[in-house]
Amino acid sequence: MSSTRIDAETLRRLPKAVLHDHLDGGLRPATVVELAEAVGHTLPTTDPDELAAWYVEAANSGDLVRYIATFEHTLAVMQTREGLLRTAEEYVLDLAADGVVYGEVRYAPELNTRGGLTMREVVETVQEGLAAGMAKAAAAGTPVRVGTLLCGMRMFDRVREAADLAVAFRDAGVVGFDIAGAEDGFPPADHLDAFAHLRRESVPFTIHAGEAHGLPSIHQAVQVCGAQRIGHGVRITEDIVEGKLGRLAGWVRDRRIALEMCPTSNLQTGAATSIAEHPITALKDLGFRVTLNTDNRLVSGTTMTREMSLLVEQAGWTAEDLRTVTVNAVKSAFLPFDERNALIRDVVLPGYASVL
Repeated sequence: MSSTRIDAETLRRLPKAVLHDHLDGGLRPATVVELAEAVGHTLPTTDPDELAAWYVEAANSGDLVRYIATFEHTLAVMQTREGLLRTAEEYVLDLAADGVVYGEVRYAPELNTRGGLTMREVVETVQEGLAAGMAKAAAAGTPVRVGTLLCGMRMFDRVREAADLAVAFRDAGVVGFDIAGAEDGFPPADHLDAFAHLRRESVPFTIHAGEAHGLPSIHQAVQVCGAQRIGHGVRITEDIVEGKLGRLAGWVRDRRIALEMCPTSNLQTGAATSIAEHPITALKDLGFRVTLNTDNRLVSGTTMTREMSLLVEQAGWTAEDLRTVTVNAVKSAFLPFDERNALIRDVVLPGYASVL
């Protein structure tokens, strides 16, 4: 099937898997407005459509620090049990409506404690909301499985505490760990004790690397800290010259370390210049295990369907390419091997068979 014949409705129906998506970056604009009014938080506008446009405009600055600053308003409405329950449940329902069959949602519980909740209470509440969303999605005939990644904020001092919670909740829906926040100036190796603890407890982790900082960040994430996946990783291309892979790029490709790539987000933060020239296409063609992700759906004004559509329209992707990155994502999900295989065999491949 040629790329030009994949229409929007077909794209929406295709089974999708997303590994890199932030809970606090994916709220519904109307929900932000309603919750902000309830807690007395002032927004740039109280019109949901205008607020959605404000987010995208603010994020299009090409500056990662300013991009991250847009989360002030979503985090403000996620400090109560009610706010967390609602946003977590709606998160799942929005994924299901977008054709996602497996998702991993990440957030930093330390950022949701300003209203008096402890980090443990935050995790318990989010898991309750996610479970409610999955139950509703299943009842509606659009089942989706969502696992949680707990984040430590690399520039603060509670990374190990977040890692401890990932261990504590590993049998209650938390499937892994991540560090997030401003990358440049805050190397992942600053948190070696947390990563060593996770390895001892057999909890997998990914690390934001190769977005705002280059190869040293990726090298530390993989070779020093032991990450099983890389969040973004677009700057791995700095170790590739005329198709020839350097030692680090070769290591990442040959050991099937997944790259959690987020095209629209990368354009907004200046990590890529266009969809057509985004490294995801060249890296896919070189055999890297690339995956396609949304990063922050509200902030980027995007969905998995939209990300797929952009690659089809502007980078010439085919249905086979979309199937490849979807299978890649499930292969690299922080799930047991047999469950990943079953998801690919029973859900993903049959879903693509109808259009191939």
